[in-house]
This record gives sequence, structure tokens and C-alpha cells, in this order.
Amino acid sequence: MEQRRSKQLFNRAQQLIPGGVNSPVRAFRAVGRQPFFVERAQGPWLFDADGNRYLDYVCSWGPGILGHAHPRVVEAVQRACTGGLSFGAPTAGEVELAERISACVPDVEMMRLVSSGTEAVMSAVRVARGFTGRDKIIKFSGNYHGHSDGLLVKAGSGLMTQSVPDSAGVPAGYAVCTLTAVYNDTESVRRLMEENAGQVAAVVVEPVAANMGVVPPKPGFLAFLRQITQQTGALLIFDEVITGFRLALGGASEYTGVHADLYTFGKIVGGGMPLAAYGGRRDVMACVAPLGAVYQAGTLSGNPVAVTAGIETLKILMEDKGIYERIDRRAERLEAAFCRKGLTVNRAGSLLSAFFTPDWGEREGSVTNYEEACQCDREAFAAYFNRMLERGIYVAPSQFEAMFVSDAHEDELIERTCEAIGKSVS
Repeated sequence: MEQRRSKQLFNRAQQLIPGGVNSPVRAFRAVGRQPFFVERAQGPWLFDADGNRYLDYVCSWGPGILGHAHPRVVEAVQRACTGGLSFGAPTAGEVELAERISACVPDVEMMRLVSSGTEAVMSAVRVARGFTGRDKIIKFSGNYHGHSDGLLVKAGSGLMTQSVPDSAGVPAGYAVCTLTAVYNDTESVRRLMEENAGQVAAVVVEPVAANMGVVPPKPGFLAFLRQITQQTGALLIFDEVITGFRLALGGASEYTGVHADLYTFGKIVGGGMPLAAYGGRRDVMACVAPLGAVYQAGTLSGNPVAVTAGIETLKILMEDKGIYERIDRRAERLEAAFCRKGLTVNRAGSLLSAFFTPDWGEREGSVTNYEEACQCDREAFAAYFNRMLERGIYVAPSQFEAMFVSDAHEDELIERTCEAIGKSVS
């Protein structure tokens, strides 16, 4: 597979951009190769600068639930662009998008649009602290909530790939109020609550973890978090930057039956463009300025072009709820293709991860937390990644990311992928 042009671009990029990329996992270091540079995308396909075509299971890290460049979304965005790119003033589109989000997730009674998932979670945590008058939060090892200083404590995703548990440049004082529990371990949460009685503002969790690979919650785990936060006066925050509008139209609350106080949503609410949102209970969100004393602002918040893409994406999802049945069924087919000795497969809806666990012997069960994810064979994953890429199939270049299925992955492409999996992991 020729990648001469991508290599030239990467060489140029390294002169001006740290590592040659604008987000660490894109560097492909964990899989022992240089990245390819994307030129365009359509439906389930990516096309690189050398004209190679890849069947894409990264889907822009999740939001591409409809596939790339859906005609209705592109047409709506083109119309929006002719009216101007940014105003820094209210627009009707912001209201319509908020109404649609709330219609899908009724727990979100009031919300604020922002530009990124990092900004959304950072802001939700600030709101929780402002509402409760408490400083500490509990998060979980391997859950990634963006790169704000107070949340880079045993984060997952790209940090795990580089074996860096915490980021340099973060003062110790920023992390002292962040308490870390074990995902799927209720006793670790109970212990932290008892040791910090009356001091915990919120528990923030990925309702289905997807930054240490896909790790679903054990039965009763989220219900326990709901119960203990209510008992202690803390808020429960569902970080749905990945799971929102992907697990189900109603997100994790519909998928799991557990309801949080605050929710954060990522770029899927912008149709894959730079947009995010945080929101939840009306009384909690009333703390946000200008109604309350919790300050948060942004010139690009509610950017009209991204808002338009989000509205059109949600329109399609609301009109065709069969999308979720189709993508879940196709993900289930991929899950079955991975089921073999030396592999452990986790799936939640259209998200899945295959963990390479050859040394686990006859041990049964799935990967359930950060420590178990870290025991996986990363070299075996890298070999699998490269074999898949040579067959024209692009999966996330990290053991600790998810594989995403879109509505553009038609059944014939799923079967082709299953065949490639069989040849790439044997």
C-alpha cells in the first residue's frame, strides 16, 4: 500500500506540530507506524492523500453514526455557510437544537452549548461544585473526561497508550480534589465517600467506558452510583461525549435505565463538527451565568454552522429510529467474528473492543476495569491493527479505543470485515 504522499506530509507536519499531529493518538506510535493523512471521506470510507481507500471503523471517534458526508447534513451545512460562519450572538438554531436534545433526553431540562467535550465536562464539574458548595469529585481510573487540569488523573485513551498516567504541567493542587475510584467496583466508591463525607460535589463517570477500550458497567453499578450520590448530597454526572445519541436516541439513561443529574455530550450533537453540550436538572443549571454565579462563556458556543449539522443529524436519528437496531445488529456480528481463544470482546450497542489476552489462559469473563485493560497484549493488538490496515480496514490505532459501527456499514461490508478479522487475528 503506497503512502508516499502521507509520509511527505507527516515529515512536514513534524517541523511545526508536536509529534506531527494535533491529537496524540493520531501519531500511530502505539501501532509502530506513521499515520496516513486523510483527504476526504464518504459514507463508510476514508480516502488518504495517496488515493488509498479504507473502510472506517473510527467514525471520527464516534460521532459518525450516519457515516461520512451524509447528503442531508452536507446540504444543510452548505446552506448555513452562505449566511455566515460565526456571529457571537444568539440564533434560532441554538433554540431548536436545545429543544431536540431535551426531547431525546428528557433529563436535560436546561443546557448550555459549548465547543468541545473537554469544555462540556469541565463546565459540568464547575456547576456541580457551585451548586453543592463542595470541592471534591470522584472519577474512575481509565475514564477520560477531556484534558482539563483537574481531570487528568489516571485518565484513559491516549494517555494509556503512552503509559503516562498523569500529564506534566498540571500542578498537584489541581488534582488534589480529584478522587479516583475503580470502575465497576462499588466498594471503592463507598470508601471514598466515607473518607470524604460531606466534601464530594459529584461523581463523574462514563456510563459505558470507552477510553480504556469498551468496558460496560456491571449490573447494578450505575444504580449504585445513583443511590449513593442521592444519599450523600452529591450530583451524578454522566459523561456521554462518546455514548450520547449512539447507545440509543436517549443516550445512557435510555440504554441503562439510570438517570443522572448532569449530562455532557460531544461532537455528535454537532453532526461531527466542533460542538458539545452540558445540561441536566433545571435547578442545577440555574446556577450558570447569567442566571447564577457559575461563570462559563465562549464566542464560538452555539456556532451556527455546527448547530445546523447537529439539528440535521438529530432530525435523521429521530425520523429513523431503526438506525439503532441496524448498527447494534451489525456490531453484534463483528463481536461474533472476534470470539476466539486469546481474545476477550466487550460490546455495548454499536461500540466494541477486542482485547488481546493470550496469557489469561482459561480465565472467563470480560475486561471490567482499568487494571485488567492494562494487562492486555499491546504488541498483539499492533500486529492486528497493521494486518487490518493492509486489508483496507481502519480501526482505532490503540488497544484502548472503541470500534464504532455506522449506518453506512452495510451488511456486505460487515461480512467483508469479519473475513478480515479472521485473517488478522489468527
